[in-house]
Amino acid sequence: MPSDCAIILAAGEGQRMGSDVPKVLCEVLFKPMIGWVIGACQDAKIGDRCVVVGFKSEQVVDFLGDDAKTVFQDKRRGTAHAVLCAKSFLREHINANVFVCCGDSPFLDGKTIISALDMHKSNGAAVTVITANLENPKGYGRIVRTGGNISKIVEEKDSNEQERKIHEVNSGAYWFCVKDLLDVLEHIKPINNQNEYYLTDAIALILARKKTATAYLSENPLVAMGANDRLNLFKLNEIYRKILIERFMNHGVEFLSMDGIIISPDVKIGTGTKILPGTILKGKTCVGKNCVIGPNSLIEDSKIGDETLVNSSQIYQSVVDNNVKIGPFCHIRPNSRISHHVKIGDFVEVKNSKIGAGTSISHLTYVGDSDVGKNVNFGCGVVTINYDGVNKNRCKIKDGAFIGCNTNLVAPVAVGKNGYTGAGSTITKDVPDYALGIERGKQVNVAEFSKSKLAGRKLKVQD
Repeated sequence: MPSDCAIILAAGEGQRMGSDVPKVLCEVLFKPMIGWVIGACQDAKIGDRCVVVGFKSEQVVDFLGDDAKTVFQDKRRGTAHAVLCAKSFLREHINANVFVCCGDSPFLDGKTIISALDMHKSNGAAVTVITANLENPKGYGRIVRTGGNISKIVEEKDSNEQERKIHEVNSGAYWFCVKDLLDVLEHIKPINNQNEYYLTDAIALILARKKTATAYLSENPLVAMGANDRLNLFKLNEIYRKILIERFMNHGVEFLSMDGIIISPDVKIGTGTKILPGTILKGKTCVGKNCVIGPNSLIEDSKIGDETLVNSSQIYQSVVDNNVKIGPFCHIRPNSRISHHVKIGDFVEVKNSKIGAGTSISHLTYVGDSDVGKNVNFGCGVVTINYDGVNKNRCKIKDGAFIGCNTNLVAPVAVGKNGYTGAGSTITKDVPDYALGIERGKQVNVAEFSKSKLAGRKLKVQD
């Protein structure tokens, strides 16, 4: 059987967005709208996809990577003109069906796409339009039916008063039989107020050829929603933010409040976990069971184990194991691995490092480019000095080591098993197993120093 395919229209500039990026790259819950559409096509098992690009096309191409082929639309002259730009792609799938949709329709879902295709095939249709019933259909093309079947789609700008009362609207997504689409595509004329080539006009041309046109009314009214300006984009974010939080609640995740909580659509959260106000979970973050995340924490593209606490801290592209306590005010930078039962306290930064099980980094410490063993204790104010101005070097701290307060470890350097460093030391040579490394200047006390310095000065009386 020929492989069904998809054409995604993504050439628009979106001037009302006031953005330096193409409209389809504007984000809903930190995910570009076209990323949502690609994901829906993947869920519907549509493997061969072509994206029509235009305004700042290189940005869309970079985002897509290997997820789709691209064709360029040099002049934006309507949706039919955009599809025509992918004519060669259509010919490659001449015996298949093609799903056509807009790249700024983030709430399209795989279930709707598959269900519409099933209707399309069962009716032997040349075209199937995906529709939705909206309480307020203003701004959308209306679906006009005759005897229950679709007879035409009328854009609001071209509609009459009676047509504007219709609540069933065009989602902008269609299934076409490729042969039938190619048969009418070049016959579409720009006979409308915008002087553009509308893909919706393909319906009338298909019907005129005595072909079948059907409409699939989606159970998901959000499929028709897009964004043309920042206000609409904000509304999309708010709508789906609440939908996702409620979905997590139904799967055993606890929320005391929705205030300031933003969760990306690809995030996973285990049962029994509590998400506190001000928490932001981005990308493909995965949070385990029975955790407490927040308040005011940000986690991006990271994996968090079970029964872990992240309090007022930020974690990026890292792995945190079970039973870890982080925060407040910690920064876990990319490529870090925090093992189980680690404690990382206030004002600690960890970067590109492995922290062994049971280690304690309590406060005011920087651990960068380091391999830290099990049950290590860091005193206050420790710094791993990992950059010599040219190269990044690593520190190695073995199991059971005790790093005294205000120790500077100048990489590359190692502290051996159960090794100690004296407080205030700058360690530039390896400390052997079980040894104490001390590097301090000799203390000198200058007698009567303050008497001469403060001579003649009247001191303030303090309570």
